[in-house]
Order: sequence, then C-alpha cells, then structure tokens
Amino acid sequence: MGIFSPGFGGKRRSDVPGLPPGQYLTESFPVLSAGATPRVSLDEWEFSISTESGVRHRWSWQDLLALPIEDVTTDIHCVTSWSKFGTAWRGVSLDTLLADVETTAEFSMAYSYGGYTTNVPLADLRGGKAWIAFEFDGVPLEPQHGGPARLLVPHLYFWKSAKWVHGLNLLTEDGPGFWEQNGYHMRGDPFLEQRYW
Repeated sequence: MGIFSPGFGGKRRSDVPGLPPGQYLTESFPVLSAGATPRVSLDEWEFSISTESGVRHRWSWQDLLALPIEDVTTDIHCVTSWSKFGTAWRGVSLDTLLADVETTAEFSMAYSYGGYTTNVPLADLRGGKAWIAFEFDGVPLEPQHGGPARLLVPHLYFWKSAKWVHGLNLLTEDGPGFWEQNGYHMRGDPFLEQRYW
C-alpha cells in the first residue's frame, strides 16, 4: 500500500505555461512511496551499472562525489497530478557515469534499495536528461525523498526518478518495472499524458 504525505491539494490550471495537461502546481513536495523507506548508510551505499554482457561498473559514495557534480534546476511532474516548478538539485550526470560503459543496449531497468524497479529507455538517461541526485534545495536529500541518492529524470513522470537508487541494468529489450507491471505507462511523458497503459 502506498504512503502519502500532506500536500496532495492544489488547483488545476490550464493557462500556466510549462504545466503539462491534467497537472496542478504545488509549492510543497508531496511524498508517495510503495513501501517502507529504506535507510542506507553512506559507508554501505553503492551504485552500479551492469551491461547486457554482464560487465559491472561500480561507484561507492566517495567515488560518486569525486565525479563532476552539476547543479540542476528543473520542473518535476508526478503522475498523481502535482507539478513543482523550479526545483533545485545537485548530482552526477548519467552521461558521466555511462561515458566508459560499452553497451549496445537501448533500455535500462533502474533498481533501488528496498526492491523498487522502473524501466527507462537509455535515450532518456543520456544527453543531459538524467542524474544521480543527492541534494535537494541545498541540503542532502532526505530519505523520504529518496536519499541518500535518487535517479532524477525530470522530463518523465516522477515515478521514473527511482528513489534510493542502487543501480541500472542495461537491456536489449524493454520490460516493465514495479509500477509498469501495475498498469503505468512504459515511458511516462507528462506532456503526452502517458500515465497508464
């Protein structure tokens, strides 16, 4: 059963530039999770990318912070209909992490501490579109929002920005993750209202 926080209130407005159809603006940062919040110590945290041929690339927390860090200001959109404009994040671009990864895969499955999964086309993770984010609004990312680190793919609905991210498996064929198996769209573009199958 999902866990909801206060903040799922707002007014839908179709005249707001940049607001996808069916969304409303919020100033809060609502929390929605499919289960309990995992607590991962920074000493034990690891992110990995496994290729379709089985090669695994790994980064510890210290390895991640040693990479080029980017400041990202972006809008985010949840499938539950809220949007938040101008959110501020810090993290490492997936372009940086994928730079030395040899692959012909076109798809990926993100997986998280706690067992959550979501599929994301590799094209949606490249070209300055996605990050491993560890700060929000100038402070370390809180566990309820996916800390210590989450995937940030802001041009897709926010369920694709996997909280508590642990790694990516690169795949030659697409397949559904947790919410996709439960009826959510395989891609999730908010401007096309790709909410459900």
